[in-house]
Amino acid sequence: MRILYVHERYGALAGAEANAFITATELARRGHTLGILHGPSTGRSESAWDSTFPFRAALGDHDNNLTVQKALAAFKPDAVYVHKMADLSVIGALVESGQPLARMVHDHDIYCMRSYKYDYFTRKICTRPASLACLVPCLAFAVRKSGPGFPLRWVSYSDKRREIELNRRFHRMIVVTTYMRDELLQNGFDPARIEIHAPVPRMGDPNLRSSFSNRNLILYAGQIIRGKGVDVLLEALARVRQPFECIILGDGNHKSHCEQLSRQLGLEGRVTFKGFVPQEELTQYYRECTVVALSSVWPEPIATIGLEVMRYALPVVAFDAGGIRDWLIDGHNGYLVPWMDRDAYAARIDELLADKDRARSLGEAGLRLVSERYDFETYISDLEAMFSRVSALGRTGSDQ
Repeated sequence: MRILYVHERYGALAGAEANAFITATELARRGHTLGILHGPSTGRSESAWDSTFPFRAALGDHDNNLTVQKALAAFKPDAVYVHKMADLSVIGALVESGQPLARMVHDHDIYCMRSYKYDYFTRKICTRPASLACLVPCLAFAVRKSGPGFPLRWVSYSDKRREIELNRRFHRMIVVTTYMRDELLQNGFDPARIEIHAPVPRMGDPNLRSSFSNRNLILYAGQIIRGKGVDVLLEALARVRQPFECIILGDGNHKSHCEQLSRQLGLEGRVTFKGFVPQEELTQYYRECTVVALSSVWPEPIATIGLEVMRYALPVVAFDAGGIRDWLIDGHNGYLVPWMDRDAYAARIDELLADKDRARSLGEAGLRLVSERYDFETYISDLEAMFSRVSALGRTGSDQ
């Protein structure tokens, strides 16, 4: 089968790129021919991407309707697989082409003007569908912009409505959790066109297990931005009664604030910010970890770090936000804490630090769960079957 990926970047960068690359690499290994229509290059691991995608076509800065048409004519795909792509000229051209289309829904970009379903100021999770409420009271037409210059950028409500309408015409929308499926349903998507395929990381070292030592190591790994709730985690840690050491891995624009907050809370000597650590080095921290802290307060689509650490039989404590409850079962493989409840979070951390047998038992239950439910080979086979269905729909001209 000839599968054309469409993505806003080319090369390694973050989770969306990792998923696109790992699925494409495995599909190529299984004999499929892969191509990619892409935006700017990231400058990272591009040689590996070149090997996986023998056909590539670059998008321009303006109307890409003709670029899309040329790429489709040159590659002749059996199915088109869109990942992150906000350019409506690209989406519109794909929809009008009549090609068999599937889209991976990585986050809330398609139906949320802020893109994260979370109010930056109040920190409350939005539970509404896209509507005029996005303008008032949400004021989502003005969103924060990184980089130099004016700190805000303007978002068009009419463009967002058009984006939703175009994506409703895709043959399949691929989501990662029940929560993300429900978000699409709330925004008027056809349930018959939605499939759940949770991204599955490859199995790590099956022999690696934590010692659950008296070091009482708590580990956080991820971006340090406001929605990830590292500041809330620190406030919870200040309530923990057991002796502990917490290592925070990652970087982001909220890091300096969190470092200052850590000092203010008297956590110096117990909390260490290590910065960015390459993926292959993470396992050294898993060897003595007692619990992995997942502190996101924005509605995570899935939080794949949880799936990763469960492969090493580590328990997770997390706030109940977004799709995390799809894989974190309270009291089974960790603890799902009421959103923003710092006292409850601290109590669960305390419990696991004090009872290593309990921590080990929850971790082993997590390993069993992730092994049974999130198998990589099954994940790829399910994607293959989905592409076959989508391709058949395109050949017959069916909308379903």
